[in-house]
Amino acid sequence: MHTTVQSLIRQFSIKRISNAHSERVLDSVATEEPLEIRVSYWFKDSQMSQSVAVTMRTPGNDRELAAGLLLSEGVIRDGHQITAIRSLGSEPSNEVLVELSKEVDFEIWRLSRSSFVNSSCGICGKRSRDAVAPQSSFPRDDHLSIDASLIQALPALLRERQEGFAKTGGLHAAALIDSSGRIDALFEDIGRHNALDKLIGSYVLNGRIPLRDHFFFLSSRSSFELIQKTAMAGVPMIATVGGPSSLAIETARQLGITLVGFVRSDRFNVYSGQWRINS
Repeated sequence: MHTTVQSLIRQFSIKRISNAHSERVLDSVATEEPLEIRVSYWFKDSQMSQSVAVTMRTPGNDRELAAGLLLSEGVIRDGHQITAIRSLGSEPSNEVLVELSKEVDFEIWRLSRSSFVNSSCGICGKRSRDAVAPQSSFPRDDHLSIDASLIQALPALLRERQEGFAKTGGLHAAALIDSSGRIDALFEDIGRHNALDKLIGSYVLNGRIPLRDHFFFLSSRSSFELIQKTAMAGVPMIATVGGPSSLAIETARQLGITLVGFVRSDRFNVYSGQWRINS
């Protein structure tokens, strides 16, 4: 199901108080519902099925969300390892099944993880840092070069495309930006991890991973998980409106990813990979 503005929001009758004056109004809020992601995989010539994630998300683009999550976590390397994605139950469905090809050794992957968890939690419940940092199969690319003025223009550019946020004030956005500063695609979700997974998944399903000549721009802060997802998609740079965590900085430096934070119209901070920024 493709995301529409209507699927991003719900309306509630509320009481609004302003300067001692009250009134009943319809308020638009971000939709939040659970999504269970299951995988069907092959083990010793038998087809097995297992639940791997339950995430609270904004409905829509569930196929992209599932594909992006599986790539980000190292279950798959590209879209060719997915044979089908289908909804389970009646529509609208809050459960999807991803069918993996025989070349995916899901059993080996499963043994290295304790579980998938709520996407808003990120790495909670994982056994160790090593267990949540699968190495990208894509080599580091140093050809991307971005002008500082382009980065400073991003917040205004993003706001123009955030239809869901404009109506609710409660949705994160993740955008893929090309080297000329054009937004190639944008997805919104109540969870910043989900927004980026939906964005990545759309390119996984179109066979366009890795994305070496582009970078990510997010309306959120930057965390370790977002750096991991950036690396797994073969993207050399990520910029965010908010600030990064210490582990995000350390991981970006380790992986050679350019990390930019606190992006404003007149300034930003570069925490890693400054050679890609033309100041």
